[in-house]
Amino acid sequence: MTATVQNVVTSGVFELDGGSWDVDNNVWVIGDDREVFVIDAAHDADVIADVVGERTLRAIVCTHAHNDHVNAAPALAERTGAPILLHPDDRVLWDLTHPERAPDGELADGQVLTIAGTDLTVLHTPGHAPGAVCLYAKDLGVVFTGDTLFHGGPGATGRSYSDYPTIVRSIREKLFALPESTRVNTGHGESTTLAAEKENVTG
Repeated sequence: MTATVQNVVTSGVFELDGGSWDVDNNVWVIGDDREVFVIDAAHDADVIADVVGERTLRAIVCTHAHNDHVNAAPALAERTGAPILLHPDDRVLWDLTHPERAPDGELADGQVLTIAGTDLTVLHTPGHAPGAVCLYAKDLGVVFTGDTLFHGGPGATGRSYSDYPTIVRSIREKLFALPESTRVNTGHGESTTLAAEKENVTG
């Protein structure tokens, strides 16, 4: 039995560089009826915990550390005992939101996380944020891209700690190396495929 994927949309505020924006975030829950990962604990720990239910939450995996993707992570971790995993290059952003609470473990390029018999390969994809990662589930034909790649093209690079040439290189070298049919589950908005986004990535 392979893992299944559930989507929960939570709402809140993204804050960076002195600005704030109302946002809806995709929270992804992947696993089976016994154990799950949560990808990006955004805004509302109670809502996410309700979806997890009686299942064991093995880890809270952060695609990056912008506040709208991690603001509910410590509360969810406290409630469930699950560790928070983050790429170390995003610690600078994490500390803007949670200076009093460090992540519990580090993500690394090429690392494999396994849940419910399904492997997720960590792909370090800097650009939107220095420690941004995507998570590729080959068995499911799915990649979870956080804010690296959206329906419509690359994630935003107009704010601190981001860089457009870097995000384009990450997408071309790491994501476009995957099968074109791979479904892209994003951090905001609707899902897409790698094939559909190839014409939307320029530079």
